[in-house]
Amino acid sequence: MMRAGAHSGIMKVLQKAARFCSDRSGVAAVEFAFIVPILLIMYFVTMEASQAVETSKKVSRIGSMVADLVTQQPNITRADLDAIMKIGTSALQPYNRSLPNITITAIQVTTDATPKVNVVWSRKVVNGVYSTPITLPATTTVPTSLKVAGTFLVRVESQLGYRPVITWAAGSQQSLGLTSAFNSISMDETYYLRPRRSLTIPCGDC
Repeated sequence: MMRAGAHSGIMKVLQKAARFCSDRSGVAAVEFAFIVPILLIMYFVTMEASQAVETSKKVSRIGSMVADLVTQQPNITRADLDAIMKIGTSALQPYNRSLPNITITAIQVTTDATPKVNVVWSRKVVNGVYSTPITLPATTTVPTSLKVAGTFLVRVESQLGYRPVITWAAGSQQSLGLTSAFNSISMDETYYLRPRRSLTIPCGDC
């Protein structure tokens, strides 16, 4: 037979267990602990996606803006080209986690029976450093629809290694434990325009 004291002790344990199982006072805190990380992840992903889409549009606008400014000039200099590319770079603001690379290439399609696509001059900025990327004489390629004999074209290529804010730090160090695959997302655009005020756009010191 079970002693009365032992039976009473077992009943107390069972009662405490029952009270513990029926107690709902901590459920909200537990649910909050599970839900908050998910909500934060959703918030950061949504924020990052919207910033990336907006920055991609700005990279496209850099190309169209720079090409438009260059083709409005009857003639141009290296200083003019550098200033125009600086304007294009500023179009990315307030994004400033990386700098865009911009290449401007003046192209002349010859009037030969089989037209050649020659580079007339070029200018480039990479990480804030300006240079002449192509040594003349040189040839290049253009889309078939633009390969019209006697045509002068200005090609602007804009490229950006977009850095998501969740992987970027001011010291260029990865601050969160995300894989390096997300450290930089390539965004680029290419625009072709013809001169607006003249048949060609010479650059005397390019």
